[in-house]
Amino acid sequence: MSPQKKKTLLYKVLKWRYRHISDKTFILILSILVGFTAGLVSLLLKNITHLIQVVLESDIISWQASFYFIIPIIGLLIVYIFTKYIFKRDVKSAIPLILHSLSKKNGVIRPIHGYLPLILAPITVGFGGSVGLLGPAISSGSALSSSFSTLFHVNRKTRVLLIGCASAGAISAVFKSPLAGLVFAVEVFSLDLTLTSLLPLLFASVSSIITSYFFLGDEVLFRFNVLEKFDIYDTPFYIILGIGTAFASIYFTKMYFGILHFFDRFSKKIHRLLIGGLAIGIMLYFIPPLYGEGLGFINGLLHGDHLTAIGKSPFDTMTDNIWIVIALLTGITIFKAVAMTATFAAGGSGGIFIPTMVMGSALGNVVSKVINNLGMGFHVSEANFTLLGMAGLIAGVLHAPLTSIFLIAEITSSYELFVPLMITTAISFIISKNKIEHNIYTRELAKQGHLLTHDKDQTVLTLMNLEDCIETNFITIKPNYTLKQLLSEAVAKSNRNLFPVINESGHLIGMVALDDIRDIMFDITLYHKITVDTLMAQTSVAIIYEHDNAKTVMKKFQDTGAWNLPVIKNGKYFGFISKSKLLTAYRRKLINFTR
Repeated sequence: MSPQKKKTLLYKVLKWRYRHISDKTFILILSILVGFTAGLVSLLLKNITHLIQVVLESDIISWQASFYFIIPIIGLLIVYIFTKYIFKRDVKSAIPLILHSLSKKNGVIRPIHGYLPLILAPITVGFGGSVGLLGPAISSGSALSSSFSTLFHVNRKTRVLLIGCASAGAISAVFKSPLAGLVFAVEVFSLDLTLTSLLPLLFASVSSIITSYFFLGDEVLFRFNVLEKFDIYDTPFYIILGIGTAFASIYFTKMYFGILHFFDRFSKKIHRLLIGGLAIGIMLYFIPPLYGEGLGFINGLLHGDHLTAIGKSPFDTMTDNIWIVIALLTGITIFKAVAMTATFAAGGSGGIFIPTMVMGSALGNVVSKVINNLGMGFHVSEANFTLLGMAGLIAGVLHAPLTSIFLIAEITSSYELFVPLMITTAISFIISKNKIEHNIYTRELAKQGHLLTHDKDQTVLTLMNLEDCIETNFITIKPNYTLKQLLSEAVAKSNRNLFPVINESGHLIGMVALDDIRDIMFDITLYHKITVDTLMAQTSVAIIYEHDNAKTVMKKFQDTGAWNLPVIKNGKYFGFISKSKLLTAYRRKLINFTR
């Protein structure tokens, strides 16, 4: 079919839709489609990764055991070749990419971000990269939902909602936890939980989980039933675990940015690849559970089999001693963040959600084992603490306490741990949030002023485009102009009362206000005696085009009391923004946002 016929067919479909299907019904239909797509993407990622791991673990590659540390380097090298020579673009973190598109690009995500993670993430994880697949699943699903939005000409608000549906669908498909997926979309993407948004999110979650059941049956990542109920006397231990997960979350975040900063010292990507790949390989040799996502490690701990969870390592002969086991699990807690970040820094593709769960499960299990082996007569459920540790890390690292609570509750198919979950996650979230205001997803965006929040006022300011507020029809003047030149070449030809003074290089050096020259502008004896440099006023505050946003500009107007502020672009004068135009733009954006 020719492109012209495709456009004609699409036009007929859209025309029929506008006539016969209401907007609300159409959004629900799209949410089902997005949920189904997100479910398929999640399953595809999982199966491709599993296939790669099966091949690597088979007899086809007989040297795996001898050269274990080489495998991650090979995987990262393949990713490097894809990104440099085939796709010719860098790998971007999934959730920050989506958040940036929501705030600055009206939710438009390029199609390449839909299929790029489907190729790069399985290679990274399958070859031992210590990252997760959930982030890439969300990224691919969101990119596809953005493409659907463009295809069917929906507005920005619906586009953002459908991206939230994609994230909810991905989590629902991976964990078979529809409520956790819905809450994640609200917490992380700052969606408003209203009836308008709730139904599409529910439809997307349900369609995604049905897709998962259709292809996988009742297979789940974690199959666990809570056997030991909540005991009020264990509350102090839940508090201890909450404090522990809080400090582990702070460590996780600081280690993440610290290692990335270290790798920034290497200008060549191939150097980052070699150093990161070698570091990951060495860690995998001594701590095998760091290989890939680590879901088998979590399952081993949940079923009380810590030896299977730890796997074969150079310390096998010492695992009869429980304190050696505790030390090994502590090593996993410490080095999971290191291995994950090294994978990203070396150029790998993946997510941080599941690595966070792995680290949390190890920490929770360590705390429970320490309590049970202190010889003081205390006993807590190691499996329950493993789950609580996961929840605490998700709450602390991602700042998503409600997501962690509902996720663990749905994983266990029980709300028996609801009270311990609330205690642990609340403490972890409060301490980590107080210490680190923005999580790994949002830190860089917050620095740039591009972060959307649940605060509608701040969100509207973030969504505003300053480019639309800049006025460039001011007549510029030179400092050596006489009063006569100022009047004849600027005042007489302009309907403005401000005249920016610029030098030969285009830099703003001052301004002349019409009000300041009214008392002399008709005195012809001064026409050739007074020059602009004696009339102009210095500009103490200006808007920097490359750095300022609507929020900072609004504050500058508030602090100075000015009605017009000059805009500097690339160090040179560019135009003006008036307070009235900024407020008008804000009002229009607010109306569109809340409509």
